[in-house]
Amino acid sequence: MTASSRPDARRNASPYLYGQEAAAVARVLESGQYGHTDVTEEFERRVAGFLGVPDAVAVASGTAALHAALLAAGVGPGSEVIVPSMTFCATVQAILAVGATPRFADIDPETQCVRDQLVMEAVSDTTAAVIPVLFGGRAVDLTPVKEKLAEREITVIEDAAHAFGSRNGTRRVGATGAVMTCFSFGPIKNLTCGQGGMVIPRTSEEAETIRRLRLLGVAQSQSARANTTTYRVDSFGLRYQLSGINAAIGLAQLDHFNTTEHTRRRMWRTYQQALAPLDDATLVDVDADHAVPHLCQVRVPHRDRVFAALRAQGIGVGVHYPPNHLQPAFAAWHRPLPATEQAGAEILSLPFHQHLTETDIDLVVSALAQALEPTGAA
Repeated sequence: MTASSRPDARRNASPYLYGQEAAAVARVLESGQYGHTDVTEEFERRVAGFLGVPDAVAVASGTAALHAALLAAGVGPGSEVIVPSMTFCATVQAILAVGATPRFADIDPETQCVRDQLVMEAVSDTTAAVIPVLFGGRAVDLTPVKEKLAEREITVIEDAAHAFGSRNGTRRVGATGAVMTCFSFGPIKNLTCGQGGMVIPRTSEEAETIRRLRLLGVAQSQSARANTTTYRVDSFGLRYQLSGINAAIGLAQLDHFNTTEHTRRRMWRTYQQALAPLDDATLVDVDADHAVPHLCQVRVPHRDRVFAALRAQGIGVGVHYPPNHLQPAFAAWHRPLPATEQAGAEILSLPFHQHLTETDIDLVVSALAQALEPTGAA
C-alpha cells in the first residue's frame, strides 16, 4: 500500500469536525448577528465550566490571547520574558508586540518543554514573566519554583496552544488558578473554532482588563451601547473579539470533546507501540496518561534526508519547530541553547489528526523504517 492510496497519511495535520458545526454556524447566520454575541459568551461559560474555573475570556486567536495576557500582566518595554526557543514564532511575536524582550530558555530533550531549573537559570533582574510552552500537549509543572517566581513578582503565562483538555495532575490545564493560561482554537488544534483563542485569568480584575482590551478599550458591551447615545473608551485596546460564528463551532466541538480526548490518546499510543521496534526513532514523550496529544514527534538521525524520503513517498511529515533563537528576526536575542539546537536538527512530526486510521499509522511507521535505512533516501 502506498501513501497515494491512503490520502490521510499525506496530511501532517487536519481539522476534524463532528457534523454539528455547520448547523451551529447556520443558526448564528440566521440570527443576523455575526460579531461578538451571546453565543460567544455561552462558549466562555461552557469552557469555564469544563475547566472548573470562575471565568474564561474568548479572543480572536491564540496569539491574541498571549498578547492580551502579557498586557494584562503589565509586561512592557524594559521587561524580559523567558520563553523556550522551541515554539511557534507566535509566542515570541506576542512578547515583541508589548515591547518586551524575549529571553530564550533551553529545553528538556525528552519532553521538548522547559524545566523549572532551566527557567531559573534564565531569570534576570528585568524578568517580568515566564511563558512555558506546553509542547505537544504535555503540561509543564513549575510548582518547585513557583515561590521563587512569586517573590520576584514574575508572572507565569502558559502557552497552552497545544494543550486544551490536558491535565496537570488531576486538574485540567488552566485550572490551577496560580497562572494565566492561553489556549488556541485554530483549525488543527484539539478543539477548533476555525480560528480563536482564550485566556484563563487569575482574577476577576484580569478578566475585566482583557475584556476591555479585546473591545478597543471600550468600557460598555455591545448590547449596552445599543441603548445609549455615546460610549466610553477607558484604555488602549485592540479588535480581538471572538465572533459568534467561531464560537458556535467551538461549542459544537466541546460537545464531543470526550471523544476527541479518547481518540487522540489512542492514536498516540498506537504510534508508540508501532515505533517501539525502531532503534533510530526516539518518540518525544507527551505523557499521554495526562495529555490530550497534539503532536506525535520522533527524533531521528539525518533528519533532512529522512524528511525528504518520506515526502517522496507521499507521507505528510513536518518539523515543529525551527528554533526561534536561530531565526533572522530574533537574532538580537540569540544565546547558545545546545539541547534546543540538537532537537531542532532531529525532530520530525509524523501525521497526527483524527482522520488517521491504524492502517494509516502502520503505513507511516513502515515508510519511516524504510527511510531510516541507509538506502532509505534512494
